[in-house]
Amino acid sequence: MDNYYIIDFDSTFTQVEALDELARISLASHPARELIYAEIDRLTNLSMNGQLSFRESLSGRVRLLEANRDHLKKLVSILKKKVSPSFLRNREFFKKHSDSALIVSGGFKEFIVPVVSPYHIKQENIYANTFTFDEQGNITGYDESNPLSEEGGKVKLLRQLKLPGKIYGIGDGYSDFQLKESGLIERFFAFTENIERKSVSEKADHVTPSFDEFLYVNDLPRAISYPKNRILCLIVGDVPEISAHILKRDGFSIRIKQTFEEKYVKDVGMLLLGKNIKLDDDQLARADKLKTIGYLGDSKHQLNREICNEKGIVLFDDKKGKKRNSEFIPRRMADFINRGDTYMSRNFPNLLLPKIEKAHRLLHIHRNVPGVMAHINQVFADSQINIVAQFLMTKGSIGYAVTDVDAQYDKQLLKQLRQIENTIKFRVLY
Repeated sequence: MDNYYIIDFDSTFTQVEALDELARISLASHPARELIYAEIDRLTNLSMNGQLSFRESLSGRVRLLEANRDHLKKLVSILKKKVSPSFLRNREFFKKHSDSALIVSGGFKEFIVPVVSPYHIKQENIYANTFTFDEQGNITGYDESNPLSEEGGKVKLLRQLKLPGKIYGIGDGYSDFQLKESGLIERFFAFTENIERKSVSEKADHVTPSFDEFLYVNDLPRAISYPKNRILCLIVGDVPEISAHILKRDGFSIRIKQTFEEKYVKDVGMLLLGKNIKLDDDQLARADKLKTIGYLGDSKHQLNREICNEKGIVLFDDKKGKKRNSEFIPRRMADFINRGDTYMSRNFPNLLLPKIEKAHRLLHIHRNVPGVMAHINQVFADSQINIVAQFLMTKGSIGYAVTDVDAQYDKQLLKQLRQIENTIKFRVLY
């Protein structure tokens, strides 16, 4: 029996509420536009939080739009640029699950179909409302016979579909939770990448800050091996707001503290330190999940670089105290986590890596001694792995090997690579 994946559109597949965006297009020259925008936003939130029936909310918003087909064309162009980043990078999931991934939305097919179709989502698997138009192409209303225009519409639709398998739902609103409440779906995942509605997330089976998290929890094909929202990024000391914003926007789990508190030592994956913050050797030596440190100043006398090397921690710092590095350093940290780049690192060889599609990227950090690369490649050869690309650089005591391989391989391969003598750290990037 197949699994089915019911995915919401507004504030889930896309970062925005489409009708709100359509109002900003159609009412751009209206003298009372700000008041109308606020009312549309109010109606949206009341419905999403379960405080107003969906039909009342939908009717109220459509009446206020004053939109036409030309406005819809502009809306589609905007929405294509507003696809949620974690959906954007996971096209491969939809390609492999084109029969079982469904878009179910209280939005409208006129703008949903052109936005989601490039992601291998079949048109027959897109369930949404449809507008009605007059002869001039002005929106006059919507098809009121469509169950998705009614309160509890998603529940009514799923009862009609009678899908023969387990159903998983992912969305941000009350109408998505109603699927769980009805008993029709196996698990409900509250999607919070764009907005978190507490009234919904508190009732969810799982809160998922990204589509990567949803795929990870359900062991489904995904673009990155480990969701970024599960990587704890600790920001310590006097760090500009822009630095935290860059890392938060990238999807990392952010904590801002004045000191490196003991309770974070075993779980921290990234550390961004303000100038003059001194890092304790003992804490650094016990931070086993720590992958990268950014230091907004000269780190020379503030932390032990030998321990960083011994633990395979990539260090980025700001030796000359340039103001721009409050943005540059967090971006370098993110690029290491996302792509494996070590460019401008203080202790690692400088490596800028190309993005390669349809391959897995394996990072192997090891002591720079003879024979390690031969051993790595022997493991690949024994497992009959096709290497797409390979990069090796050394600096002092550190060897850094990045190997892109065909996506099909036995999980035993990863265990063998971790066990190679002189391995410091090994990670599957994507």
